[in-house]
Amino acid sequence: MFASLFLGFRILLAWALTLIAAGFLWSGLFSGMDEAPGWIFGLAAMALMVFALTSIVGHVRRVALVADRLDAQTLANRHRRQVELPMDAATAFALLEQVIGQMPRIEHMERSVGTLQVRATQRRADPYGDRPPSRWNPLARLAIKRNQITARVAPGADTSSVTLLFEPDAGAWVDLLLLDEGSNYENADAVTHALSGKVAELRREEREHAARTEAEKELTVARLNLLHAQVEPHFLYNTLANAQVLTRADPERAEQMLGHLIQYLRSSLPGIDQSVSTLGQELERVQAYLEILRIRMGARLALQIDVPEALHEVSLPSMSLQTLVENAIKHGLEPKSGGGTVWILARALDGQLTITVADDGQGISAHTAGTGIGLKNLRERLRLTCGEQAALAMVSNFPSGVAATISLPYTGKAPAPPTLTIVPGVASPAGAPVLPPLPEVPHAS
Repeated sequence: MFASLFLGFRILLAWALTLIAAGFLWSGLFSGMDEAPGWIFGLAAMALMVFALTSIVGHVRRVALVADRLDAQTLANRHRRQVELPMDAATAFALLEQVIGQMPRIEHMERSVGTLQVRATQRRADPYGDRPPSRWNPLARLAIKRNQITARVAPGADTSSVTLLFEPDAGAWVDLLLLDEGSNYENADAVTHALSGKVAELRREEREHAARTEAEKELTVARLNLLHAQVEPHFLYNTLANAQVLTRADPERAEQMLGHLIQYLRSSLPGIDQSVSTLGQELERVQAYLEILRIRMGARLALQIDVPEALHEVSLPSMSLQTLVENAIKHGLEPKSGGGTVWILARALDGQLTITVADDGQGISAHTAGTGIGLKNLRERLRLTCGEQAALAMVSNFPSGVAATISLPYTGKAPAPPTLTIVPGVASPAGAPVLPPLPEVPHAS
């Protein structure tokens, strides 16, 4: 209450002093107040004081409604706000520009990205609509028609400090004679609340994005586990089916196959819950797998491995090499009367790692039977494990057979080619095939 009384006394005193000065001017122009025109000045002065008092009452009542309190800060024409935003200066500046630009009746806005400043001019709400104020209301004609908003962003370590200034678009004399009816206080509250709301919205979106990312990650892991579970039973079913046949035809070889199967499971079961293994682990698993197949194929099967030791730690989807080797034997070497060789080669060059499984079997033909589930699963597991840049391509090998190449991004140093590791078997064609990554050709699994 004291603040509003002090404000009224200050404004009325300012108008009284102004009228006294105007009275001296009137006296000089019209030869004193007691002459005929003097009473006109007296009436005008009294009317002006009444309008000033009315303006004070209106200002106080509106500020009380907007701010729900009356003090020197809320009753002032000019307001300053300091806001801390938990973001970098560029993001804070963009947010500040968006909030100010969305305020009603903005007529002009200047922005400076280099100095992180925004200045805007806002037209005050016109209580008279499109009509001009009454000729009998001189204060309405003198009233300031626009407010000014000035904002500056100061960058910090992890946060940005925003300084906001809301004031009439006029000089300091306005504070002595005219009032803004709480419009600048209303603007200050509106901008600070809008900034707080935008920050809360950004934080809510970040939390939702993090929740979606976590859910997608869990879904990806579940899909990888499902695809991995589809691969393991496929091999076990084939092996047990072969052992069942050998039990009746050749019990000794059946016992050897079961022994190699136990060895294979011993090396595989510790990582059965893992959807990702390494290239070295995949090579060990493939050799154990081939020992089982050699019982059935004998000397018809040979293997050549050309993989540098430095690449053994590269991550791969579990069972990926075995899927390709099994595909090569089942559709390429087993139907071929003389059998053949399977090559496993790995090379790193120009940020790209290629792992190729090639055979010199029957090759791609329309008579190849299969559902394609194994290769489809492998492509999906490559995408989920190694990203969208991972790919699987299949082409015809020369002079016969098929070459399947896995391509992965690789950031390590390219190692030197190693000496060939050969699993005994039939002699393979001279020289390993040259297998550049080529467009994919349909091939059954």
